[in-house]
Amino acid sequence: MSGPLSHIRVLDLSRVLAGPWAGQNLADLGAEVIKVERPKSGDDSRAFGPPWMKDPAGKDTSESAYFMAANRGKKSITVNLNHAEGQRVVRELAAKSDVLIENYKVGDLDRYGLGYKDLSALNPGLVYCSVTGFGQTGPYRERPGYDFMAQGMGGLMSLNGEPDEVPGGGPMRVGVPVIDIFSGMYATIAICAAVANRAVTGNGQHLDVALLDCCIALLANQGMSYFATGEPPRRIGNTHPTIVPYQVFRTSDGAMILACGNDNLFGKFCAVAHCEPLAQDARFANNGDRVKNRRTLVPMLAEIFAARTTADWVSALEGAGVPCGPINDVAQALAEPQVEARGMKVHVRHPLAGEVTLLGSPMKFSATPLRHETPPPVLGEHSEEILRGVLGMSGEEVARLRAAGAL
Repeated sequence: MSGPLSHIRVLDLSRVLAGPWAGQNLADLGAEVIKVERPKSGDDSRAFGPPWMKDPAGKDTSESAYFMAANRGKKSITVNLNHAEGQRVVRELAAKSDVLIENYKVGDLDRYGLGYKDLSALNPGLVYCSVTGFGQTGPYRERPGYDFMAQGMGGLMSLNGEPDEVPGGGPMRVGVPVIDIFSGMYATIAICAAVANRAVTGNGQHLDVALLDCCIALLANQGMSYFATGEPPRRIGNTHPTIVPYQVFRTSDGAMILACGNDNLFGKFCAVAHCEPLAQDARFANNGDRVKNRRTLVPMLAEIFAARTTADWVSALEGAGVPCGPINDVAQALAEPQVEARGMKVHVRHPLAGEVTLLGSPMKFSATPLRHETPPPVLGEHSEEILRGVLGMSGEEVARLRAAGAL
């Protein structure tokens, strides 16, 4: 056994990112995750290229980098849900699974006899997680939902980007589909909690995770600021609404981040920057006053930062224990020695692409360490293994289902 969830089987009927992200988390945690895909085309994200993964000869494979990002550790089976025999296969797999993840529109799986009521009747212990744009209830429940829409509707884009009056200012989506990813994370937490509850009660339950809900939850301190003041927070770019200095500064050769989260750190910064009088100035002595007087303080700090290189600043400030860092691109971030040391790049063998590098899981366990050994699957790669090994079908039965168009 490896991983804290190595005793769990997950049936993953989800596509693209939010649901698959939850399934990948569970696979990382050791669960057996069976990914159910459409025959021939599979998960929509298989077509989200370029870029495509390269084979050992450097030629494009049929595997998109997008798909590879959210499906490591899973097994793939192709099933035609429009076919009665295909529906039977999913029902039988659900009867032998602990968890089911789906992100179909509300009510779609009910039409196939694969909704929560149908499958929980077969398997009362089933934890059935539905991930949708707007949830199972409410006036928007039947709308399709995507990350970009959730970022806009949920207020996140109104907080992200430079102010309108700054060149290039305006609402901006986050550069990765953060709402899909956080919805997958919330789904993972909910699933683990429901599995723990089942260990006590013996019963499964229906989990309802919505992208818009998750975006609202992520408003966090900004949402609470609105409740406290009645004023919607404004975009302030790379500065912090309630901490100063906590932002990007230009250096003589680039830019960097300074994060003085308290008065003590501001004093340490001033010592390194040889501007100690600022720490004693009544306008800047405590964070509340620095926030009130940021328009006076920040230009002073900007002039100071412009006199030295990023490397010089980072070295000096790190030596003094002041949080700071460079602004890396993705290549630079992945080359950081700390990223290497923490195992955040993993290498696995893929049937088409040879050895591939994947992003690792950030979860570290002392007693049940995670193992990244199984690559994202080729479409239908494990169909025979699952049908025969999990459902006990004969080779003849599998061949019959294929000929009937159920697989």
